[in-house]
Amino acid sequence: MTSPFKPFEEMTPEEYANIGFMCGLEVHQQLQTKTKLFCRCPAGRYSDEYDAEILRHMRPTLSELGEYDGTALMEKKTRKNIYYRIHHDTVCTYEFDDTPPFFIDDEALDITLEICLLLRMNIVSELHIARKQYLDGSIPTGFQRTGIIGVSGWIPFKDRRIGIRQLSIEEDACREVSDVGHDRVFLTDRLGMPLIETVTEPDMRTPVEAAQVCQILRELCRSTGKVRTGYGSAREDVNVSVRGGTRVEIKGVPQIGRIPRLTYNEGRRQWSLLQVREELKQRGITPETFQCSRHDVTGLVAKVQYEPVRAAVEAGLRVKCVALKGFAGILNTDTQEHTTFAKEFSDRVRVIACLTRLPNMVHSDTAAEALAARDWKALRRRTRSNHDDCLVLVWGDERDTETACNEIVIRAREATEGIPSDTRQALQDGTTGFERVLPGADRMYPDTDLPPLAIAIDRIERIRANLPPDVWDVESRLRKLGIPADTVFPLLVSHRRDLYLRLVDELNVDAKFAAVILVQRFKALRREGLHPDRLTDDEIVEVFQLYVDGKLAREGVLRVLTHVLQQQTSEPPAGSRVLQAMTQLRMEPVNEEEVRAQMTALLARHEQGNFSTPATKHRSMLGELMKKYAGRMDGGRVADLLAEELGLQDARTPEERIQA
Repeated sequence: MTSPFKPFEEMTPEEYANIGFMCGLEVHQQLQTKTKLFCRCPAGRYSDEYDAEILRHMRPTLSELGEYDGTALMEKKTRKNIYYRIHHDTVCTYEFDDTPPFFIDDEALDITLEICLLLRMNIVSELHIARKQYLDGSIPTGFQRTGIIGVSGWIPFKDRRIGIRQLSIEEDACREVSDVGHDRVFLTDRLGMPLIETVTEPDMRTPVEAAQVCQILRELCRSTGKVRTGYGSAREDVNVSVRGGTRVEIKGVPQIGRIPRLTYNEGRRQWSLLQVREELKQRGITPETFQCSRHDVTGLVAKVQYEPVRAAVEAGLRVKCVALKGFAGILNTDTQEHTTFAKEFSDRVRVIACLTRLPNMVHSDTAAEALAARDWKALRRRTRSNHDDCLVLVWGDERDTETACNEIVIRAREATEGIPSDTRQALQDGTTGFERVLPGADRMYPDTDLPPLAIAIDRIERIRANLPPDVWDVESRLRKLGIPADTVFPLLVSHRRDLYLRLVDELNVDAKFAAVILVQRFKALRREGLHPDRLTDDEIVEVFQLYVDGKLAREGVLRVLTHVLQQQTSEPPAGSRVLQAMTQLRMEPVNEEEVRAQMTALLARHEQGNFSTPATKHRSMLGELMKKYAGRMDGGRVADLLAEELGLQDARTPEERIQA
């Protein structure tokens, strides 16, 4: 069957609709609090330094119904050594489950309630904390404390609403340092920081829509001024499915711009896996008829030319072969961009068998690209397989290769059923890779260390009374002002947003000029090592008021603000720092009478000057005047006054008029 997937850039909404593309989001956002969620360690202190290292091994536990979660069982097979690097400034005994939790941080709960209200959610009357099992080692206790705060909200999007299923508050996990072989290393500085998880309905119809909705949620959270910013402070899990498929989760996407291509590739992958199932069915291979065999072929491949296999044998490792009956050609099926079905097997071997050095397998569909034809022929004789079968080789120690063979068989059998419920990694090239089995409800159970917490109506109403305006309304207004496109988002989420609107509405400052100063010019100052956040709102208003009143030229606004920052001292200033800066820069306000008097004196000195044209005389005199009045009076106004004195209509060139 011809694939309905065109290259990513050529796909249309109608084509995504034809394949039944559906997408939902789980957006994780760190909160700007002083302490962690369930202890009083400081939040937001990151460091690669550590005082000690702790080793732990994770083991699955039974759920409340006496069942094991599939993800926990998968993690058990990896036999990981989990190392935690700890620093005394950022963790305490709570993080390692040696002391009970404190009551939930009030500041974090208030911020969460505020975001729930902005999302028009129904807030629960009681907060119940649950434990969510995590055996990948990212949380030393083996579980994360989490609680649902709001349900059934929505945000506007285009001509419809995007449903918000629920919003939870939870503690963040560790930062992963490395994961090689059976050793996984974490830093614990991020552990326990307050985090919210916003879960949408699967209402996004295209990959681009998924990114657009995620951007709205990002803007909404940041509009409160109470969430953390920077790389890693927000992460997205993206759920994708196509018609006939199942929900697959792409885990931990760190940048919104990567969502479209990742979801495109995941949709394409799922469609391809459905076609693999149909191809196998036509060959008579179903879950009931599936056949395979396993063999130790170490001695047989000891002298092959393929370097990874030869090196493994020389190192004393084992080489195992799995013969998949009737699978010839299947592993070469394209699933994602520059990716084939074989990677599904390689990923399982890498993640679960911990054979992390790539390549970690080779298969007979690669023909002579790996082993020679005579080698494959010998392997077929040993395994009693024919050319309709596919042979897969893996190498490692005895135990890891046994695990690898088991996973190859499991993944091949899953191919006869369609699309496995996976959690996928977001890879840099825009494709996805296997991370773990998708968790189920069995990993959640009540936390008995914390009692239910009633959320009082007066607490909600207090927060409601101080909500910021809807972010989509503010964005619409900013765009209507015609400001540069690259200043819209920074202003939208800036703590100076209300100040900006005050400058425009109350002082009648040109919208573009104010936006450029507060965003682009302040950004440049940061690159120079200055800190515009140290300017108070009143000081910024004072400078712009001088500009509006004609006491400070347009180009003088940034000069004065920069000088104020450069003169920062530990002692509080006496009087206005703005006026002090203007005095030090010799930019005291000037009136037109003084400028005209200066022009008269200058004309007298230039009376006998040798100028080829009046325009040349104008430019020469203007240069001298601006040395004295630059920043104190608008250059265009000085030029106009001088033109009047010289009896010219406008001596400036068209380019000079545009610049003015």
